Amino acid sequence: MRVLITGGAGYIGSRLARRLGCSGIRDVMALDNLRRGRRAAVAGDTRFVEGDVRDEQLLLELTRGVDLVYHLAAESAVMSAAADPEYCFSTNVTGTFRVLRAAQANGVKRVVFSSSREVYGEGVTLPVSEDAPLEPRNIYGASKAAGEKCCGAFMSGMEISIVRLANVYGPGDQGRVIPKFVHAALRDQPLTLFGATQVMDFVWVDTVVDALVRLGTGPHLAGPFNIGCGRGTTIVDLAQRVVAAAGSRSTVEIAARREVEVMRFVADTRAAERDLGLGIPDDPLFGLPAVIDAARIEMK
Repeated sequence: MRVLITGGAGYIGSRLARRLGCSGIRDVMALDNLRRGRRAAVAGDTRFVEGDVRDEQLLLELTRGVDLVYHLAAESAVMSAAADPEYCFSTNVTGTFRVLRAAQANGVKRVVFSSSREVYGEGVTLPVSEDAPLEPRNIYGASKAAGEKCCGAFMSGMEISIVRLANVYGPGDQGRVIPKFVHAALRDQPLTLFGATQVMDFVWVDTVVDALVRLGTGPHLAGPFNIGCGRGTTIVDLAQRVVAAAGSRSTVEIAARREVEVMRFVADTRAAERDLGLGIPDDPLFGLPAVIDAARIEMK
């Protein structure tokens, strides 16, 4: 099997490439523009190509002879997307369209598309199931909803699976709430909470990789599938857990909420548990010590 991972130098994509390699799939390519990804994260037996998913000619070259495409490349941070909506939409919408068109042109059998819980916006009831309406409240969520619609237009003759990821965390991530809190705590700096009522669903990165591997290499399941923990964590509890686990003297400060952010989300994970066999931990934040240990090493 020949596999292409877009966003393959990111913290999800690079772990996915390693897992596929360990499972016996030796022909894995990672495409990344290195805007957020790191070349050093790509395993040595993975072929790395620096490039952009908006480059149609490159995609046509890379998808030739490929059996499976994992499309993970995206502007994936809400605040970064709000700061640069042009890049967000051109990458997340145009890029997705071009990946799908290249895959279809070259007879790729299956594409697994990484979407986001942001497509739901503020869920009316929690947990949010996959049949809830798509009502994104920010530019990132809108771009991912558009990407899903693009997938729907290419399902004839090509197997497509969609995952909607909750708040993924793990070693090597950057720019999102957990790595920001961890780095602040390790420096004994204040942790700033933008609104004290936010509830989030945190899912360990290897759980996400499990889902991606099963969707890519098992029987075709279209989804969409919520990939989360199915348990809510308040932002206040997260901050307190990080401070305690880091042995930090950091204070917790409350600032005004940011209007583009969803304030309450918990995923209904029953479909992923049933159809993908995903195990859901009792404690969503069980991986915090590993994240903190990795950050300590990185900061030395």
